[in-house]
Amino acid sequence: MTFKGHDRKKSFIPKIFTTGDKKGRTLKEDTLDDSVSETRTTRKPEKLNYSALASPMSNDPDVQHIRVFVATWNVGGKAPHGGLNLDSFLRIEEDSDIYVLGFQEIVPLNAGNVLVIEDNEPAAKWLALINQALNKPPDLDKFNGSSTPNDYNMSFSSQTSSTRSLVSRDSKAGSGLLFFQKPSLKTVSKNYRAKIGRRLKACNCISEIERKYSKDSCFRCQHTYVIEEDSSSEEDEGSSNFVATNNTSAPCANQMKYGLIASKQMVGIFVTIWARSELVQHIGHLKISCVGRGIMGCLGNKGCISVSMSLHQTTFCFVCSHLASGEKEGYELRRNSDVVEILKNTQFPRICKVPGRRNPEKILEHDRIIWLGDLNYRIALNYSETRKLLQDNDWDALLEKDQLKNEREAGRIFKGWKEGKIYFPPTYKYSTNSDVYAGETITSKKKRRTPAWCDRILWHGDGIEQLMYIRGESKFSDHRPVCASFVVQVELLDRRSKNGLTNSSMRVEVEELLQPSIGLLGNKL
Repeated sequence: MTFKGHDRKKSFIPKIFTTGDKKGRTLKEDTLDDSVSETRTTRKPEKLNYSALASPMSNDPDVQHIRVFVATWNVGGKAPHGGLNLDSFLRIEEDSDIYVLGFQEIVPLNAGNVLVIEDNEPAAKWLALINQALNKPPDLDKFNGSSTPNDYNMSFSSQTSSTRSLVSRDSKAGSGLLFFQKPSLKTVSKNYRAKIGRRLKACNCISEIERKYSKDSCFRCQHTYVIEEDSSSEEDEGSSNFVATNNTSAPCANQMKYGLIASKQMVGIFVTIWARSELVQHIGHLKISCVGRGIMGCLGNKGCISVSMSLHQTTFCFVCSHLASGEKEGYELRRNSDVVEILKNTQFPRICKVPGRRNPEKILEHDRIIWLGDLNYRIALNYSETRKLLQDNDWDALLEKDQLKNEREAGRIFKGWKEGKIYFPPTYKYSTNSDVYAGETITSKKKRRTPAWCDRILWHGDGIEQLMYIRGESKFSDHRPVCASFVVQVELLDRRSKNGLTNSSMRVEVEELLQPSIGLLGNKL
């Protein structure tokens, strides 16, 4: 993995400790070029047909394979602009089936956002840009493979105006305290859901009789959460307020290719999940849980948002977190503590009453789990030692001092989880609009930060094969985004009921996977 002396590989590595005319340069259009970071150990993902894919994981006709794209990005408290092209960030050309996108610091972590009312407007802008990239009309691809910056700016401005209109209308229907009114993410999200001519309920389980005699989905659970198109109620973390729906008939010309499944914000943490329209009708049991781990160990400036859902008979959990910051010795224990508390305190409600149906209530009870975010684990070296190894591109030596790797191998955290091999430079901390790490331009040792792989993606469970693990090269914030792509196995039939397995027999307690004797330290903003 060490690239010292290998000119061919070295030429692809950005000059990470240089200062020149790049410093302070402002880009009119910011694109995410990940070509420098393609992993060498996994094959390049091929386009997968989720309806019929011969995967090396299984040839079982009762198993479906889908491609899941996952990305995490700490955007440093900056709202996106219309010139931010997300096509390469989302790797649109690879046509994934599900997109799981997690952001950190979409708003500044100041007292107003943490203690008063969180600002939803940046989240609405991110949704507009994501929708623009995923549901771009085919005509825009006929010329030079993509739309122009002007096309993006016009589309972004149009969607922003639409968002403001929705926000204004939602405010009038609210309490009347317009001075304190913030955009409703629930209202904005309605723009990006696939449409259907009936109410949507959280559980789409159907009985054997209904499955045999009815072609349409029938919702039979007694206690479900219903979305009303004209509803102005607040978001319920445990309800299906975020579930997208889709018409099961033949797609029309203006139908969206991807529908919004989930969208949730907690202060600066923001998670959004999109799925191919053909898959949406098979997604159900969507539940969302938030755990704050920030100020006083409970506020939302740090913590996680977890999304639980089912696809056919397989349960998924996506965890987006922003863990305790700080690079002093011993601060890794704070992050370990955050992970333990998140696993222990995340609780999903039981919304399905069908006998024999598994209803995961904890993260580790799901079949497939992916954890993404700014985990904030650092390199256990001082700045000068890290800088020298970076100049030599000696990443093997750097990774040997990576806190997350060492804590996992010691069994203190994330026991049984997996992470792909890292073949990209540390993702934090960069100077603004630059390829230069901030330590080169900051003379004060107090403000200087040692480069580190803060942004990570891990997974837990069988039936997951990672295709790539890379980083993007956007200069939008002081972090580089990190992306991964997976082929995930999905069971079409409920085999557990046939085998007589129950939810209780498959539970894995947090204490079995994590050592509880972890020192608890305070968190900071």
